[in-house]
Amino acid sequence: MIVVTTPTGKIGSQVIPHLLAANEAVRVIARDPTKLPGEIRNQVEVVTGSLDDDQVMEQALKGAESVFLVVPPSFTDNNVEAYYLRFTRPALKAMKNEGVKRMVGVSVLGRGLELSRKAGPITASLTKDEEVEKSGVDYCALWCPALMDNMLSNVQSIQHQGMFFSLSDPKIKRPQVATKDVGAMGAKFLLDKTWTGQIGSAVLGPEDLSFNEMAAVMSDVLGKTVRYQQIPADAYKAQLIQYGANEVFAQEIIDMLIAKDKGLDNEEPRTAENTTPTSFHQWCEEVLKPAVLS
Repeated sequence: MIVVTTPTGKIGSQVIPHLLAANEAVRVIARDPTKLPGEIRNQVEVVTGSLDDDQVMEQALKGAESVFLVVPPSFTDNNVEAYYLRFTRPALKAMKNEGVKRMVGVSVLGRGLELSRKAGPITASLTKDEEVEKSGVDYCALWCPALMDNMLSNVQSIQHQGMFFSLSDPKIKRPQVATKDVGAMGAKFLLDKTWTGQIGSAVLGPEDLSFNEMAAVMSDVLGKTVRYQQIPADAYKAQLIQYGANEVFAQEIIDMLIAKDKGLDNEEPRTAENTTPTSFHQWCEEVLKPAVLS
């Protein structure tokens, strides 16, 4: 039995089909099971509730051999590190009580770098990793850069203005990965029963791209000119707050993007094992274009 958290999220939803295709028994934890696609809901066991609930986690991990952990996003928490630990500690407690030995979790690049010490959600995610490792469970962290799917937050500005915005340098090349590739990598480690200890694997996508290069790819796929516009930090922060982030979280995002511009995502060597197949062009064809056209 493999337990998958955030099964309706961008990554958790991509893990489940691989596990079912391998004939694994799957149990999911969902706040709202009605959001699960019908074909998935009929093939998995569902525990209703939240990951930060001790009783829910105890119920979900009974008889399980491994768990896939994704901390759900929050735009309004005032302490990001405490938030990440709030969703990690109940899982670790339940793993200990139920004898579950193995966890695969979504993490970030930057482990061991000075840049990661003041990088908002990156710092929080690495703190979560440290907490898991202290528990002694077998743990595989998936070290991810920016997700291509985050570009979906710019669909309206791409539709109406032919532009997308951030404070990041337009010329710095950095890795980007599709969530479906993160899901496939997570499933690979969940299905592999041979690894032990505390390990990690970067998930880097097939190439490093700058925002200017990404704009050129989007222009090609969409058949219209798309440009990237760098904006000052204070303007970007105000934009985040307008979209629902609170003051604290908006600043955490600013800190993260500044760290990425300084090279935080570029320190992990690219190898055949951590280079995943979905190009940004392919992702735009499969995901962005349908979203923009709708």
